[in-house]
Amino acid sequence: MTITADAPLTGHDEYLAAIATARGASAAYYSGEQSPLDDASYDRLLRSIADYEQAHPQDTAPDSPTGKVAGGAAPAGDIAHTTRMLSLDNAFTPEELVEWGASLERRLGQPPVGWYAVEAKLDGAAVAARYRDGRLVQLITRGDSRYGEDVSHVIGTITGLPEQLADNATVEVRGEVLLTAEQFEAANVIRVEHGDKEFSNPRNGTSGTLRAKDRAYRLPMTFWAYGAVELDGESFPPTGASHTEVLKQVAAWGVQTTAQTPMGLRLCATLGEVQQQVDQIAAMRDALPFGIDGVVVKANDAGDQAAAGAGSRFPHWAIAFKLPAVERQTKLLGVEWNVGRTGVLAPRAVLEPVEVDGSVVTYATLHNPADILRRELRLGDTVIVYKAGDIIPRIEAPLVELRTGDEQAIAFPEACPNCGGEIDKSQERWRCAQGAACRLPAAILYAAGRDQLDIDGLGPEYVSALVSSGDVADVADLFTLDHAQLAAASGSTKRADRLSEQIEQAKRQPLHRVFCALGVLGTGRTMSRRIAAHFGTMDAIRAADAAALTQVDGIGPEKAPIIASQVAELGPVIDKLTAAGVNMSEPRESDEGAGAGPLAGKTVVVTGGMTGALEAFKRHDMEELIRRAGGEPSGSVSKKTSLVVAGEKAGSKKAKAESLGIEVLTPEVFAELVADYLG
Repeated sequence: MTITADAPLTGHDEYLAAIATARGASAAYYSGEQSPLDDASYDRLLRSIADYEQAHPQDTAPDSPTGKVAGGAAPAGDIAHTTRMLSLDNAFTPEELVEWGASLERRLGQPPVGWYAVEAKLDGAAVAARYRDGRLVQLITRGDSRYGEDVSHVIGTITGLPEQLADNATVEVRGEVLLTAEQFEAANVIRVEHGDKEFSNPRNGTSGTLRAKDRAYRLPMTFWAYGAVELDGESFPPTGASHTEVLKQVAAWGVQTTAQTPMGLRLCATLGEVQQQVDQIAAMRDALPFGIDGVVVKANDAGDQAAAGAGSRFPHWAIAFKLPAVERQTKLLGVEWNVGRTGVLAPRAVLEPVEVDGSVVTYATLHNPADILRRELRLGDTVIVYKAGDIIPRIEAPLVELRTGDEQAIAFPEACPNCGGEIDKSQERWRCAQGAACRLPAAILYAAGRDQLDIDGLGPEYVSALVSSGDVADVADLFTLDHAQLAAASGSTKRADRLSEQIEQAKRQPLHRVFCALGVLGTGRTMSRRIAAHFGTMDAIRAADAAALTQVDGIGPEKAPIIASQVAELGPVIDKLTAAGVNMSEPRESDEGAGAGPLAGKTVVVTGGMTGALEAFKRHDMEELIRRAGGEPSGSVSKKTSLVVAGEKAGSKKAKAESLGIEVLTPEVFAELVADYLG
């Protein structure tokens, strides 16, 4: 019987099948294998099982995963824990968080006297690290909460978990071990070099690494402590020590704690403040160097914790608020082949619809044919789809263990999907042999775009007519069009008048916009601005070899030869642009008075819709305004950000700025600040 995580259980047979599915998924996960269910599906399946048991308590099966740590499937091992190593109950909505808070207050008879401690829930594996006389002597998995596995063979490979404390303490430190994004990538490189298959995700990699004893290589991991208990009768923590005080002492010994993560540890007086902190941590999620799957909320006071007590599976004084999954499993149904404006063939995965990070995903990027072959993807594969923030969803890996034998090879195109011509397969990214000429209308539309030449009257129909008539064969031809040609393409002399004016104005655009309009592979608005600022003139860009191009920030040794080759190929087009009177130089900072103005030395991020005096300003307009006022625009919030302009429906960027203590201005206040530069 096939059980899906999304369907309610309607009968006893479905209930038993759901238990088998859940236990199988949990067993695979805790053994370091690939689980047939992702976390979100597993959580929903457990809730369905619990809902069925609540409605039919007399039918509850003895092997049900509810009420058991790790669903009862984690390898128990033979090392007894000093005190039970429980997991946490989950809340999935603000309403469920409020319900937990009300339950805690009923148990205490009052609100928590020591407030709530809020910290990120790291997405790894829980372990207990035993120190005797300050030396790390044993590392144990959580197991079934009473017994765990000895994984001491990984001692010495874990950042944040020193082999010697700064004090001769005897104590058991508990926390989460995981692979950071950087460690995960490095681990897969090492595994491939040794003939092993890549880890499908950091969580799976952590679990497998903890249990692997006979590898010819060692993989670094990272640890953050979230608590500590006594060991060998040595009393710890001190009587009455709060959660924050415990972590402070653990950090003083030299062990990395959750209070030292980018999110830190915050104390909140009310559940309303807790929810705000949850939202702020969620907003930071995309920029973190490791995965989190939720936020942990705890009663901070030791007395409150003791009074609330614990159940068989989790403490009553703590809960995990689960965040929407950014990683899900689904089926690869097909592959579509599109051709970009530069002639690059772009494969796109067609997926069985799945909700990821709050939105339904039906397509994902596949990068290039070499990537498909490297991952050994097949139609019908169960695949991991990853999505975070505004990033286009991508396929992380196929789950080879879940193949049924019905999967089929992906067909690669023998001819260009757009024009039917030959394909250049000399690089990982395949291109139509005609290059940009294959998608000439798209390339011309891009060149005329607002962020390039800003000929906004030149719409798709007019471009199509100009290309079809043969009047435009490249971007330079736009500047040699006469009034009659424009009138024929647009069907109106008045529209031709307007287009003539815009084309004339486009001749005066700065070099970075003109260069961007050329559509050079490996460049865009930001890189074009850097190239133009570095070289100053088009002649200097054309004279630059690959070595000279690597001096530009963001251009490495792989990208530089491609850009140099593209610029050389575009030589005739650039000559035509020059002959037509198009500007070929970039205004220097001194020409624009850079370094002065109210935003001098500041990095500014704009998010949300602008209002007031800035209502008509688009993204490009705001970037230009920021530069005129002496600042530097940025698309992401970080510790280097000086100021955030938050308009209507500003989301995660505003929340992240507030969490980092960065100044946030409304569009109206910002407009007053840069009023002298609005013209």
